Amino acid sequence: MLERRTWISRGMVALALALCALLVFPGAYLSGEASSLQAATAPTLGQAKSFAVLGGSAVTNTGATIVNGDLGVSPGTSVTGFPPGIVNGTKHITDAVAAQAHSDTTTAYNNLAGQTPFTDMTGQDLGGKTLTAGVYKFTSSAGLTGTLTLNAQGKADAVFVFQIGSTLTTASNSRVLMTNGGSSCNVFWQVGSSATLGTTTSFLGNILALTSITLNTGAHVSGRALARNGAVTMDDNTISGSACGAGGTPATATPLPATKTAVAAKTATAGATKTAVARATKTAVAAKTATARAANAAAATATKTPTPSAAELPRTGEGPAGDVLWIGLLVGAVMLVGGLGVRLSLAARKSLQ
Repeated sequence: MLERRTWISRGMVALALALCALLVFPGAYLSGEASSLQAATAPTLGQAKSFAVLGGSAVTNTGATIVNGDLGVSPGTSVTGFPPGIVNGTKHITDAVAAQAHSDTTTAYNNLAGQTPFTDMTGQDLGGKTLTAGVYKFTSSAGLTGTLTLNAQGKADAVFVFQIGSTLTTASNSRVLMTNGGSSCNVFWQVGSSATLGTTTSFLGNILALTSITLNTGAHVSGRALARNGAVTMDDNTISGSACGAGGTPATATPLPATKTAVAAKTATAGATKTAVARATKTAVAAKTATARAANAAAATATKTPTPSAAELPRTGEGPAGDVLWIGLLVGAVMLVGGLGVRLSLAARKSLQ
């Protein structure tokens, strides 16, 4: 019987310790987001990082397309439509940089294709869905009609990977939105054949297509368009890869003319002088007031020394001595109750024996 009570006591102690640990470290047990389930990782783009547009066979453009980042082709040799298109970066046509970027794109593509998916979305349209960070797999084609929302859940490094077996197609006016932090730089679309963005589509992420990428009129990409073997075809688009480290000339502040600069400097100096004078005056007034108050207080003290009345005198049991008395009484009561508890416990054990 006594042994059974002992084991019950030990079990209760273990349970109490576990509850304490749960209260102290709730995040280890109650977190609704398990990091082991987050399989998505951003691949290293290498030399391809500086490119906003990279074609395998060719790059063609119609209209006033703007490419914010480097533009290149390799192993192909054809780049047309610039101008009228504008490249805010460097053109690399079948040179060593483009060749290395093409190789690094292939490496990144294979990395994305090999990441283990935990959500199979084959046959589903991406429109109207809200997805959190992770890997999403389509064994065949993928489509977007409407709005796809990517919820980063407050994580700046949230990574979204879409593995698409064949084609990626968006309907006109479709869009991809990022909410709750996050970055378009960490969204990757690995496309098994070709990607086609419908007119005026607003798209986020890096498209790495095995064959070709076609951007219809007015489509906008915040990210990159990297085609391994085929062409990148554009029509009055904007591709912004500079925010993700792609090449390009950063905006610089426009210097003021010499006359405006001198006037601005003179105005700033006058303002600083005026502020300094105001602060000094305010400090002097404050010091004078403080001196007067101190003198008045000293005079009052010298004139009259207050005598405490009977009501102001401390009562018995108040003040430091009173505090000590109350503390002593409290300690004594605790010791008395503790001693009584020990005696009862010993009596109980003796009766069990």
